[in-house]
Amino acid sequence: MAGAMNDAKRAAKRTEQKADEASQDVKPWLRGFARFGYTAKGAVYVLLGILSLMAALGVSGGKTTGTKGALATIASKPYGNIILWITAVGLIGYVMWRIIQVVKDPEHKGKDGSGIGMRIAYLISGIIYGALAYKAISLASSSLGSSGGSSGNSKQSLIAKVLSQPAGQWIIGAVGVVIIGYGLYEMYKGFTEKFKKEFKFGEMNQSEKKLVRRSGKFGLLARGVVMLIIGYFFIQMAMTSSSQQATGLDAALSELASQPYGKWLLGIVSIGLALFGIFQILKGKNRHLKIS
Repeated sequence: MAGAMNDAKRAAKRTEQKADEASQDVKPWLRGFARFGYTAKGAVYVLLGILSLMAALGVSGGKTTGTKGALATIASKPYGNIILWITAVGLIGYVMWRIIQVVKDPEHKGKDGSGIGMRIAYLISGIIYGALAYKAISLASSSLGSSGGSSGNSKQSLIAKVLSQPAGQWIIGAVGVVIIGYGLYEMYKGFTEKFKKEFKFGEMNQSEKKLVRRSGKFGLLARGVVMLIIGYFFIQMAMTSSSQQATGLDAALSELASQPYGKWLLGIVSIGLALFGIFQILKGKNRHLKIS
């Protein structure tokens, strides 16, 4: 039994060594840029989780907001513009890594249905965080440092344009199904701890390993719940052919708060989103970044 366990450990170590060797194919500046991107993404989610938790507790200044709202909160603070520029640079690094994942397939997701699906998800993620980087730059460039309240209206206008097309309802419905599928995948990855293979566990101390496991499990489960709600919103819009349904992370958190025991639900999910942010920060420090 002990021999088998030792063989398994050696095999895992060899796999990790191969991943580390392959990671040298990524230029050092690009690896650093990508790591900074994960850290910036994590910081936004930590702030988002804190603001939502404050709202659940009834603390002044708390609010159920999305990632863009979290950036607007940063903009309103002293030195907020500087922090926004740093965040924007980090998010651009994250987007660049997503592009590498789509084009190079460094983690060998493959060209079958699931592999193509994952690369499409990476592409969508890159677009979303590219838009978030643009929002950070816009807020940092604005002398008012305002929240840019028209973003919700522009989103509804875009959805209305899609719904007005012959196959618009099917497209919006498909988007909802994809979001729900991604949310279920996030929950599955969190529950099974599949995310651990992305980390260089051999270089981490026990405290870091424990924090990665706990923040990853709870954080991915919480984010998955929010994605399910957002997907449901899109399907409702497709069924009613109406773009007036609120969408996005802020709407999903508000929906949670409106349920029986909503403050408790919002508080639990808010803690999960903050932990998801911590998980992303740890990923920035310890993730395998390889092209092979």
